[in-house]
Amino acid sequence: MRHALLAGLIVGLSGVTTASQAAEPLDVVASFSVLADMAEQVGGEHVEVTSLVGPDSDSHVYTPSPVDVRRIAGADLVIFNGLQLEGWMNRLLDASGYRGVKVVATDGIDPLHFTGADHGEDGAEGDGHDDHATHDHGDLDPHAWLDVGRAEQYVANIRDGLIAADPAHADAYRRRADDYLTRLDSLDAEIHRLIDAIPASRRVVVSGHDAFDYFADAYGVRFLSPVGLNTAAEPAAADMASLIDFLKHNRIPALFYENITSPALIRQLAEETGIPVAGTLYSGALAAEGEAATYEGMMRHNARIMHDGLAGAK
Repeated sequence: MRHALLAGLIVGLSGVTTASQAAEPLDVVASFSVLADMAEQVGGEHVEVTSLVGPDSDSHVYTPSPVDVRRIAGADLVIFNGLQLEGWMNRLLDASGYRGVKVVATDGIDPLHFTGADHGEDGAEGDGHDDHATHDHGDLDPHAWLDVGRAEQYVANIRDGLIAADPAHADAYRRRADDYLTRLDSLDAEIHRLIDAIPASRRVVVSGHDAFDYFADAYGVRFLSPVGLNTAAEPAAADMASLIDFLKHNRIPALFYENITSPALIRQLAEETGIPVAGTLYSGALAAEGEAATYEGMMRHNARIMHDGLAGAK
């Protein structure tokens, strides 16, 4: 009898161990914070997500570490943007020997081509320097998540990747993705309402990094940047003088910081022109805390701060 009880106890303990192992969350590695948040929204309790490039950090200038190689090697799923945003990703995948499921979040998206620096009309045109080559972006703009409509394709791709890596929870991933996509539809409509409330002549945003073409394409805002596409660049003095003249001549109502670029250039423009700084925009990284710490919050924050800075300007 004691042998039978012992055998039953062993079987029972074995069953507990198996159940515990089965309950372990999927190990997901995302290249940067926007993708990490999307993976968490779709994966819920079934995933544990690591972001290689954290909040308020710039993936353009990121350098992978040996720790990142180990993170990739042990992952069940790797998610990255594609369109050459992460020029370091292929080297990292090769170094880690990773052979698991990979999600290229931009698969299926119709990408925009870079248009070059745009400092406006009336003699305020940029010099056309090819800043994006510094980051090996190629000719295609990788910042597609800044259009919520295109970001919905990101969510679908992440959902499918989670299902491929963890088919046992496929129904949960589909359900959470559907809920998330419904929220994103509402968010897209909210952004349109906020931007449409800004008079067309005032829908001009000056920020520190030329990353907002998808937002411009989707919502009808014109973006100007003193740096162009390179977050590490310093603008030429002639470019700054031309931009200052343009801002004054066109009575641009507000300037904006960006969380992954130095505020020094925008402060200089504010001092030279007397134009107020309306707040901080988020493009390539989420905030570490606050409203913009999620993708939904980031996009809502951007639209609201543009509306508040531009709609009532005289």
